[in-house]
Amino acid sequence: QVQLVESGGGLVQAGGSLRLSCAASGLTFLNYAMGWFRQAPGKERDFVAAISRVGTITNYADSVKGRFTISRDNAKNTVFLQMNSLKPEDTAVYYCAAGTAIATVGNGYWGQGTQVTVSS
Repeated sequence: QVQLVESGGGLVQAGGSLRLSCAASGLTFLNYAMGWFRQAPGKERDFVAAISRVGTITNYADSVKGRFTISRDNAKNTVFLQMNSLKPEDTAVYYCAAGTAIATVGNGYWGQGTQVTVSS
């Protein structure tokens, strides 16, 4: 059974930082590109960032470029999202995803989400 478990969310002031983690189990981690998505209240789920299977390629939404960094530790089956210079508009539930390719990272497995709240 595939499980993606996010952690690290919380409440932070604008300008602050958070580091999200997603621990994967039940799959061969190195075979999957990994990604982060987010969903704000009343809005659709949006792409945030993705990383290729060996970590050599990363993609970011324009809204987070230069502020967020995605990385992965294949030895620990974990993907991270370092979020700096947080803004109130970053408030959302953040979801981890695993897919067979970086372009289709949202077409596979999903975690349950972790709440990030940025206060102004």
